[in-house]
Amino acid sequence: MRKLWSTFNVPTKISVVWVALVFFFVVTGSFLPLPDPTEFDPDASGVGLFSSGHLLGTDINGYDLLSNVINGARISILIALISVGVGGLIGSAIGIGSAYVRGKLDITVNLFFNILLSIPNLVLGLALVAILATSVDPSIPIDPNRRVFIIIFSLTVVIIPILGRIARGATLSWVNREFIVAARSMGMKDRHIIFKHIVPNVLPAIYAVIFLAIGVVIVAEGALSLLGVGIIDGVSWGAMIGRVAGDFTYAPQSMYVPVIVLALTVIAFNQIGDHL
Repeated sequence: MRKLWSTFNVPTKISVVWVALVFFFVVTGSFLPLPDPTEFDPDASGVGLFSSGHLLGTDINGYDLLSNVINGARISILIALISVGVGGLIGSAIGIGSAYVRGKLDITVNLFFNILLSIPNLVLGLALVAILATSVDPSIPIDPNRRVFIIIFSLTVVIIPILGRIARGATLSWVNREFIVAARSMGMKDRHIIFKHIVPNVLPAIYAVIFLAIGVVIVAEGALSLLGVGIIDGVSWGAMIGRVAGDFTYAPQSMYVPVIVLALTVIAFNQIGDHL
């Protein structure tokens, strides 16, 4: 780890520290002496930064911004990690398998990836959430857990072709190398070649793109919530921004705080991915 850390430039080190800080608050936020994010303070409505009892101020309704940012980090980061993890696993498996087998399978998979990639990420996610997580009768609310599941599913679908395309391209660059040909000529089974020779060489490219994909998913989830089809009740960064969108004139910090935190987190993940 020390050797890896020494290879990081200053922006990457700052990004790693920021991401580590975000994960620290995600894990320990419930144990910190902070106001309850679901309770409002009627005596501190819309107060600014560094106010008494409210380090980052409150929104117009009196909700503590620091508590809500930390609480929102849990769901935003959770959705990003699950979506990228599952989508990356499925997409990488499909991409590696199709590139190794080639032929009609590879043509079909490549066409499938191209079709999905031709649809803007936000439009695809918006369509899936609108169809699967929207009640026909507005008076009947959607189960929040179902909505979260559908959002994760839709963002996973978005990630599959992105990481699948990367895995396929990386596999194509390795599949005809001399040591792969030698392994085949020695009678090594295909699954052993894939897991012992292909996957270890493809993983570095996937690792790098995973960090970039996490940033993409965080922004996509925030956009969906801001459009009213994502997480509700302000329990994610995007939902928090959507909840205070109309209060910018009276309490600008309620918009600045979640936007800045979300932006810095995405920039940090992108910087780490670029460096890798």
